[in-house]
Amino acid sequence: MSSTYTSIVLRERPVADILPDTFETKAASKDDLVPGPEQALVRVTYVSLDPAMRGWLKDVRSYLPPVQIGEVMRALGLGIVVQVGSGSQFKEGDLVSGTVGWTEYAVLDDKKLQKITTPPGCTSLDFLNTLGLTGHHFEHVGSIATGMTAYFGLHDVGKLKAGETLVVSGAAGAVGSLVCQLGKRAGARVIGIAGSPEKCSWVETELGADKVLNYKLPTFKEDFKDAVGYLDVYFDNVGGEILDLALTRLNRRARIVLCGAISAYNTTAAGLRNYMTLIAQRAKMEGFIVFDYESEYPRAIKELAVGLADGSIKRKFHIVEGLENAPKALPMLYSGANEGKLVVKVSDELDSPSSTSKL
Repeated sequence: MSSTYTSIVLRERPVADILPDTFETKAASKDDLVPGPEQALVRVTYVSLDPAMRGWLKDVRSYLPPVQIGEVMRALGLGIVVQVGSGSQFKEGDLVSGTVGWTEYAVLDDKKLQKITTPPGCTSLDFLNTLGLTGHHFEHVGSIATGMTAYFGLHDVGKLKAGETLVVSGAAGAVGSLVCQLGKRAGARVIGIAGSPEKCSWVETELGADKVLNYKLPTFKEDFKDAVGYLDVYFDNVGGEILDLALTRLNRRARIVLCGAISAYNTTAAGLRNYMTLIAQRAKMEGFIVFDYESEYPRAIKELAVGLADGSIKRKFHIVEGLENAPKALPMLYSGANEGKLVVKVSDELDSPSSTSKL
């Protein structure tokens, strides 16, 4: 058994696209992995890859501080507790989630971890997706809570009502695919936007969207106008030209939910041209950070867990094997190459929650 473990750290800040030399691999001695009081040593099993991670590489003011040069890349993940310090609330063998980062092992404060108990009909990976971040101390967590983002973005920011028209960009992504399903559950007409025939078919056939448009087709703008007519809620995951197009198709009192701008994460975004429609249609465009809704997470979890258990809420995972492949996998989010929620498998989970794992 190896006496060292591997981590991946930020080597330099990318100017545009993430490059092979953006990150570097470091080895360290397992002898250094000693949990202190109220700490736990975690063997990482999975890490989540999220679009917001590109923003964390920029040395700018945001809702979380940037990842520093030489620091382990920030990521939410799952893991198994293998050792605990004095006074820790955890025990060996516990399955936990937290900001573990791109590493095989991590010593973390108890307050930065949450023990996972998987509900019926769910898997542990759902805690990196639909059921993400159900514990406490969310100000410490460095990943997007997919389920919470979709739920509160749609219902509390978008204020979607039955009978309205909802348009969702990035409809085949982790957040977008859930927004489409929640929109149908709320009684809306749902129009999705995705980037391949396969993704469009999945969102329409499997998730129940009324229509899904391929933005890569030369007829997309006309297809958009014909399919949408005018919209009441636009849930925006991509920004850029599609957002500008959506601005031309607003109903009176329409709401635009600014969740992300994946089309612009690696470039300097061009300014919007059609924003004056917001005035003419008395519409609203609003950004949000999901951590602000922490006190209300339980009501979202209750609804989402029921949907997962009865199969009415569907999800898809794109699993990349091996921590060493995380730097290559992350750019998939910005090219649309992933099929479903993108995660990296770092190590095997245990068959029994009561089993323990040793260094």
